[in-house]
Amino acid sequence: MPDINYPVAGGTGLGYLAEPAATPGPWPGVLVIHEAFGLNDDIRRKADEFAARGYLALAPDLFDGKPWTRCVRSAIAQVRAGSGPAFVALDAARAFLADRPDCTGKTGVIGFCMGGGFALLCAPRQGFAVVSVNYGEVPRDAEAALAGACPVVGSFGGRDPMGTQHPERLQRALAVLEVPHDVKIYPGSGHRFMTKSTGPAALLAKAGRMSYQPEDAADSWQRIFAFFGTYLQD
Repeated sequence: MPDINYPVAGGTGLGYLAEPAATPGPWPGVLVIHEAFGLNDDIRRKADEFAARGYLALAPDLFDGKPWTRCVRSAIAQVRAGSGPAFVALDAARAFLADRPDCTGKTGVIGFCMGGGFALLCAPRQGFAVVSVNYGEVPRDAEAALAGACPVVGSFGGRDPMGTQHPERLQRALAVLEVPHDVKIYPGSGHRFMTKSTGPAALLAKAGRMSYQPEDAADSWQRIFAFFGTYLQD
């Protein structure tokens, strides 16, 4: 599918829509939230993976077609504040999916890095049935921020320069809140271990402890698809 437009607060948002081809609809919907580098081919492939497994997947462009270098600081500030136009766009994207006749109305969300932070904060928002956070920030006041959250599956790297305090904080908060969850730390992986990089980017990724780790990535995806199957599939 080509990139599409969806309605957002009197305007339009940009996104990539991936539709299942092997199974007839209606299908559950999934938002796929990009990392700091924006809506790129890697995120489109991740949306395609969900479509291949029977989900109607929409990857919204939170940067609205602008270069990521111009938008990333604002987006990260919104994650840390827990509010802003990106959350308005995500709510609109979820409603757009849920209202489509080829969607069951049940929706989940997955995010990576910066997008993982957005995805996690969608957990208590109306309309989401399940969330996947992958090496994203966890608020310091996690118990307050996640009160009323839907089930959460999370994957983090033990060698991530961000440290392990984020997944540890997430595990504690979800346990206290009695939210169904599956949070796992992979000791040998760093940041972005679920993303393949090539060429010069691969060298930079290795230097920054962000190399792709195929075994840990495969295990993460298995856990994610199992979790989403439990809470999204009829």
